[in-house]
Amino acid sequence: MKVTVKLFASLRKDRFEGETREFRENTTVGAVRERLRIDKSQRLIVLVNGIHAESDHILQDGDTLAFFPPSGGG
Repeated sequence: MKVTVKLFASLRKDRFEGETREFRENTTVGAVRERLRIDKSQRLIVLVNGIHAESDHILQDGDTLAFFPPSGGG
């Protein structure tokens, strides 16, 4: 299945901004995170098709998966 993966801010360093990738059926958000070697200890905001998703969320063909580092502000 094809999933568009988008990375934002510091997650793009030495990676990519966005691209469509092939994954096996029943691939989870967590499995994609591991494949991209994003440290498990790093807190992230994760969206699938614009909706918050947990690491055990199973992706579907055509989904857009976005990873954001949390941002601070004041």
